[in-house]
Amino acid sequence: MLASYTGAAILLLISTVIAVGMVVAGSLLGPKREFPDKMEPFECGESPIVSPYQRFSVKFYLVAVLFILFDVEVVFLFPWAIIYKKLGLFGLIEMTVFLVILGVGLMYVWIRGGLDWE
Repeated sequence: MLASYTGAAILLLISTVIAVGMVVAGSLLGPKREFPDKMEPFECGESPIVSPYQRFSVKFYLVAVLFILFDVEVVFLFPWAIIYKKLGLFGLIEMTVFLVILGVGLMYVWIRGGLDWE
């Protein structure tokens, strides 16, 4: 039974050797010059405008967590859409309940001002 995994194991071994080899070769062969501009925090190719140690607003983290929450929940729509015809009316009702709960949560966050960016 393990013989069927031989190809995957060989591919995993080869890709691991290549990845480790590239990291080692880069650290051994690459330049190691340090200068003040190189040691600065990097911000999209520009010098940073504000201190990198500045505190972010809690709103930033709240919007990020809410985005991840609703994004992950919407991912459940894809498998449902694939087997929609097999589920029939039961599947439609279940997904409607799911979307209503998701919509109520989104409306709650919206009304409370969790999505306002200031």
